[in-house]
Amino acid sequence: MDKISSFFKKFGLGFVHAFTKNGARVNFVKLSKNRTALAFLLPITAIILSFILGSIVLALIGADPFKAITSMFQGAGFLPKARYGGGQNQFSDFMKLLNNATPLIFASLAVSVALSAGMFNIGISGVMVLSGFISSVLIGYSPLPAVVARPAVLIICLILGMGAGALVGFLKYKFNINEVVQAIMFNYTFMYITNYFIYKFFLNPETRSSVVVSDAARLTIADVKVGGVEIVVPLGFIVLIAVAVIVYIFLTRTKDGFEMRAVGLNPRCAEYVGISVKKNVILAMAISGALAGLAGATFYLGATNTIKPETLPSTGFDAIAVCLLGGSHPIGIFLASLLISGMTTGGAYMQARASVSTQVPSLIIGIMLIFAACTAFMRYYLQKMSLKVEDNLKKEGLL
Repeated sequence: MDKISSFFKKFGLGFVHAFTKNGARVNFVKLSKNRTALAFLLPITAIILSFILGSIVLALIGADPFKAITSMFQGAGFLPKARYGGGQNQFSDFMKLLNNATPLIFASLAVSVALSAGMFNIGISGVMVLSGFISSVLIGYSPLPAVVARPAVLIICLILGMGAGALVGFLKYKFNINEVVQAIMFNYTFMYITNYFIYKFFLNPETRSSVVVSDAARLTIADVKVGGVEIVVPLGFIVLIAVAVIVYIFLTRTKDGFEMRAVGLNPRCAEYVGISVKKNVILAMAISGALAGLAGATFYLGATNTIKPETLPSTGFDAIAVCLLGGSHPIGIFLASLLISGMTTGGAYMQARASVSTQVPSLIIGIMLIFAACTAFMRYYLQKMSLKVEDNLKKEGLL
């Protein structure tokens, strides 16, 4: 009994101390040194702030913020709707969300791998278009059965993306051509090349998009009945889980992954200790490109089954901020991608239920991504402030 009372007394004193001036300063210093905690707290802060600002905007335009945001999450499949159409329920909505989010998760992983080596891959959209188009022509318009066509689509997109990424990495190291400049040029080069061939040979005159691919080549199986409910089965998401695990193990548990991250932290130091900067720059961009190719496969032959000419998918650009919002960690990227995709998907239902324009979710997403882009600065600023606080605590003999 004495031990229990002693424990609660100690716990109570510690709890009270945490909210005193000195206790708060000590906890602030500890928090600023905890990278794992910051990796979760900063994105969560960005999300909360964006919803607060979004709620203010909704109130200013005369809408009910709670009803609007709730409706948006209901439309995404995060929350149950009041009623559903025939053969539909919350699970069917959530499966659609997974299907739409899969390309964004692949693209965000591509950004994360490139960043781990100190590279900035902004060419994901171009690789998506190129890989999606070539795999559509070679496989999507062929009579191949599904058992052959679907793996072939993934392999072709992976190889094309890997080749494009490795080329950017090689030109970066060999001729010191900035990878961002290269990627921007390749984005439009790939887009205009595919535009020409789509308009010349593969255009559907009614939809003004490319001819749809065969069902056998699609990475999404539609209208699958499970327990009387119709759902879509995103085959690309199954592949994504395996790929994400492999990428995480490679970066955190292998010698090559360690060397890649060492190059990203300090290339000169890495080269001094015998790590090949050239190999790791090319390898990082090759892996990043491969993931971008898989994003193209799951986007153009999964979430959609056609390519709209003269348009670069925003997925490749959104992935940069989503990667930052997710802390460049596979789990964080997965959750951030689901949130962003869900807000986009739920916009239509929010408009129907709360009479709010579908542009409002885009506005909230934009605010969120701006805050996400600021997380690196926020981390730097917190750590800088914590050094001053730590020095003061040491001078006062409290640390």
